[in-house]
Amino acid sequence: MPPFHLAFPVLNIEDTRRFFVDVLGCKVGREAEKWIDFDFFGHQISAHVKPEECEVAATNGVDGDAVPVRHFGAVLEWSEWEALLERVKAAGTEFIIEPRIRFEGQPGEQGIFFVKDPAGNAMEFKTFKNMDNLFARD
Repeated sequence: MPPFHLAFPVLNIEDTRRFFVDVLGCKVGREAEKWIDFDFFGHQISAHVKPEECEVAATNGVDGDAVPVRHFGAVLEWSEWEALLERVKAAGTEFIIEPRIRFEGQPGEQGIFFVKDPAGNAMEFKTFKNMDNLFARD
């Protein structure tokens, strides 16, 4: 699968670097005064300093949760998801949506949790016991 690229606004570089490197385990790519790239689980994301673009996302109801409409994240193998979850907990990161199993017993059953970066960007991390169910329909 080819890597995707995503650019998003942040408040500052240093808080962003600390969160993405120390909490999420990303590696830093290229950087300049007003932006920084990360290897986000094999994908390229670019954080651009633009405080006026950082805003709280509206939510939609999904399986009993208030899911931030504007969010991004990664689908990880189960053991990688569990390891990331432990790093997030150890860092004292607040969950927007606590870790849980969603759509239990359905084809799309998945482990999920949501967090925010220091600029308020919402991120979802999910996993499937069977990755073939990533696009499964009822």
